[in-house]
Amino acid sequence: MKPPPFGYHAPATVAEALEALAAAPGGKVLAGGQSLIPLLNMRLAAPSDLVDINRVAELDTVHVGDAGVRVGALARHARVERSAEAAAVQPLLGRALRHVAHPVIRNRGTVVGSLAHADPAAELPAVLTVLGGTVEAASARGRRTIPAAAFFRGPLESALEPGELAVAAFFPAAPPRTGSAFAETARRHGDYALSGVAAVVGLDEDLRVREARAGYLGIAATPLVLDLAGAAGPGGDWAAAAAHVRERIDPEPDIHAGAAYRRHLTGVLTERALSSAAAEALRKAED
Repeated sequence: MKPPPFGYHAPATVAEALEALAAAPGGKVLAGGQSLIPLLNMRLAAPSDLVDINRVAELDTVHVGDAGVRVGALARHARVERSAEAAAVQPLLGRALRHVAHPVIRNRGTVVGSLAHADPAAELPAVLTVLGGTVEAASARGRRTIPAAAFFRGPLESALEPGELAVAAFFPAAPPRTGSAFAETARRHGDYALSGVAAVVGLDEDLRVREARAGYLGIAATPLVLDLAGAAGPGGDWAAAAAHVRERIDPEPDIHAGAAYRRHLTGVLTERALSSAAAEALRKAED
C-alpha cells in the first residue's frame, strides 16, 4: 500500500520545525521513520503533514556529563549504542539498545523517536522509566520537561501535545555502588520481546541492597516499574523478588504467548537481571 496524502515540511532549525508543527496540529514528526513509515504505508496513520527534522543539525547530539546522558532527537540508536562515554556514565542504555531490532534499523532509527512512539513492547521506554529519566518537549508556547513516569500514557500514546516536538531525552547517570542489567526473550532475534526487564540494583556502604528496581516491557500497556527492594531484602533474595513480580503482573495473552507463559518468563528474566545487576554493583563497590 501507499501512504495517504500529506503536506511535507523540511525545516533546517528547531524554530522552523516548531513553526511548521504549530501550523499543522495534525502533523507528525519524521526522524528515523522506522515505525512511522510502515504505519503510513499500511494506512494505520494518516497525519495531515509530515515535519521532517533530518536537516535540523542542532538535534543530532549526544551530550555526556556527570549527571547523565542527554540524547538529541536526531541521534541514531547506533551512535548511542557505540558511545563509550555514554556507556561509562549509564551502561544500561547501551545494553538495551543492543536488543533493538537489527543493526540496519538501529543505523537509522532514533532514541527519542522510539520514546515518542511509546510502544510498550519497546526497550527504551522501560529503560527511561526505570532510570527516572525525562523527555524535553518544545513548542511555539515554550519548553517543558516531562518525567518518564508521566510521559507514557498508553499503547502508542505519549504526553506530547499537538504542536510539540520531543527535542531530547535525559538518562540519569548510575550512582556509585549501582549496577544494571537488561534481559529479554523474543521468538526470533530482532522481534519484539515476549517479555523484557531492565534492572537496577544499588548497594549501601555495608554492601547490602539499598535499592532494587525493575522496568518491564511487553507485559503492560505502558512501561511498568516495580520497586523490589522490600521483596528481595537487604541480602538480595532475587528468587523471592521474582516470585513477587509474578504475583503483581497481569500480562495479556496474544498469538505469540499465553499469559501464564509470559508471567513465568518475566519471573525468570527478573531473577536473572537482578542477579547480574547486583553482581555488577558489588564489583564497582570493590574496585
